[in-house]
Amino acid sequence: MIKQLQQMKIQTQAIQFKADGKLIDRIHDKLGKMERLFDRIINANVHMKLENSGQVRDKIMEVQLHVPGNTLVASATDKTFESALDSVTSSLKKQLIRYKDRLRNS
Repeated sequence: MIKQLQQMKIQTQAIQFKADGKLIDRIHDKLGKMERLFDRIINANVHMKLENSGQVRDKIMEVQLHVPGNTLVASATDKTFESALDSVTSSLKKQLIRYKDRLRNS
C-alpha cells in the first residue's frame, strides 16, 4: 500500500502591489519545504504588503500555517520580500518543531 501525501495549499495575497511570478515561485518553494518537517500541514496563507514609512518602502510578509488543531503565525518586515520570507520561514520552522514536540509528548 502506497501512502499518498496531500499537497499543502498555499494562498498568496499581495496588498497595494502586483507580485511577480518569481516571488510567488520562491514562496511556494520555501513553504513547500516545510512539509519535510511536518507532513500534516493543511494550508498556508501568505499576506504581502508595502508600507510607506518616510522615504523607505518596507516590505511586510505574514504567513499563517494551518496545522491540525492550531495555526502558526509569523511575520517580518524587511527591505525586500525575499529576506522577509527567509525570516518568516526560519521562525515557522522553529514553531513547527515545538508543535511536533508537543504532539509527541502529549
